[in-house]
Amino acid sequence: MVLATLLLIVAGGLVTSQDYGLAVPDWPKSYGMWFPPMIGGVFYEHGHRMIAGFVGILTVILTAWLWWKEPRKGVRLFGTAALLSVIAQAILGGITVLYFLPTWVSTVHATLAQTFFCMIVCLAVFTSRWWKENGTRTGKPPAGNPTGRFILATGLIYLQLILGSWMRHSNAALAIPDFPLAFGKIIPPFMTPEVAIHFAHRVGALLVLAIISWNLLVVIGSYRKEPVLFRPSVVLILLVMVQITLGAFTVWTRTGVLFATAHVIVGAILLGASLVLTLRSYRIFRSPKDQAAAVWQPAVRAI
Repeated sequence: MVLATLLLIVAGGLVTSQDYGLAVPDWPKSYGMWFPPMIGGVFYEHGHRMIAGFVGILTVILTAWLWWKEPRKGVRLFGTAALLSVIAQAILGGITVLYFLPTWVSTVHATLAQTFFCMIVCLAVFTSRWWKENGTRTGKPPAGNPTGRFILATGLIYLQLILGSWMRHSNAALAIPDFPLAFGKIIPPFMTPEVAIHFAHRVGALLVLAIISWNLLVVIGSYRKEPVLFRPSVVLILLVMVQITLGAFTVWTRTGVLFATAHVIVGAILLGASLVLTLRSYRIFRSPKDQAAAVWQPAVRAI
């Protein structure tokens, strides 16, 4: 499911990167057909719809399996929420086409895609053997509970992806045409709203780099013998460096399809990896007080 959802994000990224969002002007059919000739932009837009349909079917199967086999009520309800979100995502996709790609709808559509991806990642973790076999560790963590810092990092990455989506769908990807400077300056003149959106995305990238670097230093200093924390922390710093590099090439190549799409893909993987790290830390270091205050506690109360 995680790979299928990631493939769906790839397909959506290809549609946006090549400006094929209106290659098929009707919905739910394509030119009045369920299987139109797969040529030109139709290949990408209708292909995106076909992958979305496949992911939707998988989500229905997953939800049914959870209600049949999963004893934890919280996980079953979480799976149902994932099913509802993928239905909402399909409806938003239709609205995006029928109303000719309004920026706010397209942005919400992309944001919900990342949200659904996070939900599927959570379900993969909750139903994994590691989650079931590992409980809370006894004793005080050497550097305090690191879960809060990981939550902060995941939240910043999520907000950064929303900014990136807003930038792409408001045609602000090249509002600042140079990199690493902005119009030859550190802080550009904010001549248009698009410049402000683009620059906010760059500032967000620096904040994400800072928090991930800080978390890695903490993990190296206090948790390097915890492979379930150490390895994802190393992967995250590598991913964020790759992501910034892809962002630079996206500007330098004038939003080249390869780099722009890869930028979207790595962003989703970065978010998923940070979420896995957060969930692992929560599982290891949670306490009764932490559980009562955790933002996702209502959904996982029975886990």
